[in-house]
Formats: sequence, structure tokens, C-alpha cells
Amino acid sequence: MSVPSVISVIDDDPSVRLATNNLLTSRGYTVYIFGSALEFLQSPELRTTSCVIADVQMSVMSGVDLLMHMRGLGHRTPFIFMTAFPDDAVRDRALKAGAICFLAKPFSTPVLIKCLEAALSKHSEAKT
Repeated sequence: MSVPSVISVIDDDPSVRLATNNLLTSRGYTVYIFGSALEFLQSPELRTTSCVIADVQMSVMSGVDLLMHMRGLGHRTPFIFMTAFPDDAVRDRALKAGAICFLAKPFSTPVLIKCLEAALSKHSEAKT
């Protein structure tokens, strides 16, 4: 039996964190939720996370800034972004920084799962 992938969900909206946690847990993933990028950066899950699903717009540190910070530290963890305020410039910045997907809220479950599967596939390839 394989070990479930660890997904870290970072969003400053508690309802989004809970809904995403419930969805991914029901699919067999191990999920950790965080209310901010800094909370995630200070957690032990920083090193064990298989994929980050993060809101773009958060106070103190945005999701894109988190991705760029992690890349600067040498972490290659795949990122999926979600936002209630889709903006082409932010989308381009996120994708250029290495995001796998950029989803506008609300998004469908199949779209999120497809992005997550692509991110986890990329993560496993990077580890081999």
C-alpha cells in the first residue's frame, strides 16, 4: 500500500480551507491546512508536502511570493493557485514562477483533481 500524498492548503478564508480539506481527505490525501504563507513556512510540513494549493491573494505574503520564496530556498514542490480575483498579469507571473495550474474560484472538483494529479506526477518525476 502506498503512502498518501501530502497536500498543504494555504488560504486565509477558513471556509475554503475546510471545503478543500474535506474534498481532498475524502479522496485519500493527507491534508494540512494553513491560514497564511508564514504559518506554512514555519511548519514541519514544509519539507513533507507533495503539493501546495494556495490562494493568490493573502495578507503579508501572497501565494506567488510564497512560491518564489520556496524556489529561492531550493524547494521544488509543485504549486496550484486558486483565486477569486483572476488577473492575467498575476496568472502569467504565477505560471512563469512554476505553478502547475491557476484556478478561478469557484472551480469544479474534476478540474482541481486533474491539476492535482498533474502536480503529483511532476513531483514524483522530480524525485526520481
